[in-house]
Amino acid sequence: MITVVGPGGLAAPVLTALEEHLVSPLAEFARTGSAVLVRAGHGLPLAAGRAARRAGLRLVTVLPSKNGVPAQLRESDRLAAGELLLLSEQVRLLDYDPARRDSCIRAEEHLLGTCTRVLAVWDGKPTNGQDATAHLVAFARSHGLDVDVLQPPGTRRHPAPCRESS
Repeated sequence: MITVVGPGGLAAPVLTALEEHLVSPLAEFARTGSAVLVRAGHGLPLAAGRAARRAGLRLVTVLPSKNGVPAQLRESDRLAAGELLLLSEQVRLLDYDPARRDSCIRAEEHLLGTCTRVLAVWDGKPTNGQDATAHLVAFARSHGLDVDVLQPPGTRRHPAPCRESS
């Protein structure tokens, strides 16, 4: 299982370019029968989900839940989540609150624990307190996961609570 982590708040043209950029590295894993795991939402998760399907990979989408019941997504994430669900071969529920940054980061750590590889859209800089990408890369590496760092042109930090990565 592969997951993609990176900054939230990327502009639409950057996300389109990023989706194109992700297809090639993801296609490398299609031969191994891997799947891509994303947390439902707009931005990078949707770009990664679309790229995964174009690369021939299975897609698994994680929805937030509370006590085993799907939780309501933020309005900005609902349309993207619907598309991800249509693209997905599997949907998983995970208890976390999509409105709380700390809960989202714990959810991302949990997802990383179910993966063997991470594609990180990351500028290589330490955390600035507004993003979690550096933390997630360090977390993945400390748990022995393979991490591939990608820095497509135009990807840079924009604070966006809870929209870090997949």
